Amino acid sequence: MILLQSPSRYLLQILYNRLQNLEKAVELDCQWVEFDDIRYHIQGSVKTPNVLLLSVSFPIPPPETILFGGLPLGALEAIKAAYGVVAQILDPPRDGFNLTLKLNLAKLPSDEEQKNALLTKIASVREVVMGAPLRAVLKQLVTRTIPPDQGKPIALVHRPNESFFLVPQADKVTVIFPMRFSDSIDTVLASSFLQEFVEARRTAGLNNAPPCLWSPSPPEELNEAFTEAVSANAGFVSFVIFSRHVEGRKLDRTVWNLSTFHAYVNYHVKCTECFMHTRMRRQVESLIQALDRAKPDTEKAKKSSPSRSFKRMSLKDGNNSLGSRSWK
Repeated sequence: MILLQSPSRYLLQILYNRLQNLEKAVELDCQWVEFDDIRYHIQGSVKTPNVLLLSVSFPIPPPETILFGGLPLGALEAIKAAYGVVAQILDPPRDGFNLTLKLNLAKLPSDEEQKNALLTKIASVREVVMGAPLRAVLKQLVTRTIPPDQGKPIALVHRPNESFFLVPQADKVTVIFPMRFSDSIDTVLASSFLQEFVEARRTAGLNNAPPCLWSPSPPEELNEAFTEAVSANAGFVSFVIFSRHVEGRKLDRTVWNLSTFHAYVNYHVKCTECFMHTRMRRQVESLIQALDRAKPDTEKAKKSSPSRSFKRMSLKDGNNSLGSRSWK
């Protein structure tokens, strides 16, 4: 099993390279796309090497989600709390993007450890923005706050035109994922993987992990949700989060793992499919080798067998041989 890392490794590398080469700064203009259709665009000029413009585009939200200015609830407050004076939110953002940040590298802390931590946090802008509403709901478990929308499902976007649901209650939060896959083979593998995933949770070493359930039909908590939102061809996965799962530093890890759960499953489904294809190719190669060994070696058989030739005798030759024998 592999867990995806929250910071964008390419973005983090760009920030480190820019910071280490401020005196030899060059024009910077990079665009790239990461999993779940997260697009990045970072720009920098020679005149102001300390200033970078970072634009981010998030997945297209489905109709059941609620956004504010193209961002999830609480995203702006989360950005200000995470980056402070280092990042400034530009309004409106660049065309085609949901968020544009003006980064001032000159305002980074002088302490190396704090500087590296803040750069990693900037590279984790995806987690900060998309995980803001999930973080706010899970914090209520720590503060023992009774949510105003108790028992009602809250839809959060995590993939293009797809969402997962939170059902907050006084002592727990139920997180429900409708699992959808476009490929029929992926659907079968994902259904089997998720059922094994639930069974693995029951082992003795995972007693402290959140309870996990899988069902082929929507849970009762989603009775009030849109019909299209609860359509899934690989079933529904539910996690029950208690206060012990979000205490202290566990909150960040829980938010990230839940936000990227579908990508986690999709990654392992593709790895399983690749492994099966590799095994099938090896099996075919071994069968071909066995067939090659079973073929008779005709050339070698010709060389080993003695050469024999027969001459057909005529009637005249037969009489002559008989006559010669009678004289003897």
